[in-house]
Amino acid sequence: MSHEQVAEKSIKINGYEIRRDRFYSREHEWALIEENGNVRVGITDYAQKSLHDIVYVEMPSVGSKVNQMNPIGTVESIKSVSEIYSPVSGEVINVNNRLSDSPELLNTSPYDDGWIVVIKPSALDDEIKNLMKPEEYADYIRKLIREKK
Repeated sequence: MSHEQVAEKSIKINGYEIRRDRFYSREHEWALIEENGNVRVGITDYAQKSLHDIVYVEMPSVGSKVNQMNPIGTVESIKSVSEIYSPVSGEVINVNNRLSDSPELLNTSPYDDGWIVVIKPSALDDEIKNLMKPEEYADYIRKLIREKK
């Protein structure tokens, strides 16, 4: 019996959800390109499940300049601390202040309420090529699952 489900909105592999409307980094951040061209950023379902219970999130300040695949903050769980990498270069124009009081939103709603920052990208057309499409990220997760066995 397969552990994979394919729905219109997402791909599910062994319980890990991958949304079809965004791009992904190898470090498990997602990037959603909004209608106005800004990029909303968060961590994937695979990342939050790997970290387990998230207890603290360190985020950049609004106005910070960020570079693609450079650290922009950290996520601390009861298990470990992991860096958050920016999937695109640009300027941070919004941070999810709800995460300061409720870091567990990253566990309960990683693709919706648990977003981390919004970035005004400076080189999106070039940098998007460095990110994975949902199907490519799904293949990457399948590979990671195989390697864990």
